[in-house]
Amino acid sequence: MRVTISIVSHGQGSLARQLLDQIAALGDARVARVVVTRNIAEHWEPGTVPGNIELTVIDNAAPRGFAANHNAAFAVCDTELFWVLNPDIRLIGNPLDALVAAFANDPALALASPVVREPGGHRADFFRALPTPLDLFRRWGLGRREPAPAQPCWIAGMAVMVRANAFARLGGFDEGYFMYCEDFDLCARFGLAGQRIAVTDGAEVMHDARRDSHRSPRRLANHVFSLLRMWATPVFWRYGRQLATQRP
Repeated sequence: MRVTISIVSHGQGSLARQLLDQIAALGDARVARVVVTRNIAEHWEPGTVPGNIELTVIDNAAPRGFAANHNAAFAVCDTELFWVLNPDIRLIGNPLDALVAAFANDPALALASPVVREPGGHRADFFRALPTPLDLFRRWGLGRREPAPAQPCWIAGMAVMVRANAFARLGGFDEGYFMYCEDFDLCARFGLAGQRIAVTDGAEVMHDARRDSHRSPRRLANHVFSLLRMWATPVFWRYGRQLATQRP
């Protein structure tokens, strides 16, 4: 199974180049194409990649959201798998071995993530239960984090891999979300379509989480707007009912 990788830089050229260097160093023939999107004007070049990898660079005339950028990258995807990677992700070993095997062994698997670790090595908070208003009040208002569920209800989108034909059937990410919650929405729609999402324990990456929504008023506003939009959609409520029927 071959893989297309999508990386979007928002003025993060140095981070993106480090990730590209790691991808090139893998020398993995399963990586057929890397799509680099420069979402804002930047004076950096992706550098060289092995000759077996096709490099596509997209320069946006105006900034676009997470969903729109990765959907545009997916438009040139002609591989079986599509891997979304934030530029501040760092590979630990070769996560492709376990990720590709997971898709090959499970036809119902539509979305998978490696285990995401923070720079200190501990496991990141990258998959969670249903994000209800009460859950967000506990997390943001009271500073309480509930234990991660045994099975993820949704997985954060910093390093998710999707089966390309399943992603295409759903129409990709919902571009009504500019930033935040598009990862939950995609996981929910996969679940409602009868397909699985999973964490692949044999694959690992590291994420230097910046928590921008906690520092930037604009990003915080985007986060709140996306949450309100998410809670207003039938997808959220239908998925919540589905999850409730699956609980022991």
